Amino acid sequence: MKLCIIPARGGSKRIPRKNIKDFFGKPMIAYSIEAALRSDCFDRVIVSTDDQEIADISARYGAEVPFVRPDELANDHTATLPVIKQAIEWFEEHGDKPNEVCCVYATAPFIQQDFIKQAYKQLKNMQADYCFSVTSFAFPIQRAIKITQDKRVDMFYPEHFNTRSQDLEEAYHDAGQFYWGKAEAFKQLKPLFSEYASPFILPRYLVQDIDTLEDWKRAELMYQVLTQSGALT
Repeated sequence: MKLCIIPARGGSKRIPRKNIKDFFGKPMIAYSIEAALRSDCFDRVIVSTDDQEIADISARYGAEVPFVRPDELANDHTATLPVIKQAIEWFEEHGDKPNEVCCVYATAPFIQQDFIKQAYKQLKNMQADYCFSVTSFAFPIQRAIKITQDKRVDMFYPEHFNTRSQDLEEAYHDAGQFYWGKAEAFKQLKPLFSEYASPFILPRYLVQDIDTLEDWKRAELMYQVLTQSGALT
């Protein structure tokens, strides 16, 4: 069985009710559910939540909510991998063993169904344990600066002050959209940022982390431009 798991905790702090907050006429989580369903990759698309309102809205948009997430996996400090592990083991206990799993984040309004499909093919072709979405940093991380306690500037890597940008190695970061993997890898809590994973590269214009109100505003502006240009499907 190929299983899609969308984690959606109810207690978001920085943007209250972020997972179901309205985003251009739909709750945020609807974009992830719809992309997963349209991809035709999955036998089951479920939402793992501790919140009844999130569960009801998720079901309205076509996802299953077969269990209530345990309280110990629904606090501010819970990482993603244990949530995925719990969902896989729940299905195994109920006689429906997943072989391949994709975790899709609930706050990914730019997620594309075709990329979910392409990443699954990459997982198989590369014979990796994981394949997850990444994108490149817009500016060389080797030239990054920090602001000191006395409001001055210091470089993280001062040895690269005079290094040309084109001579620096490109760096990537987690795009925060989807994470394909073998069920056994998730169960073993194998680290994602490791040799076990193959990166699926997304264009920067389709990536926006949404943790703060500033992030949310930027996502709204991006969505308007992307929809008007036809870049979103």
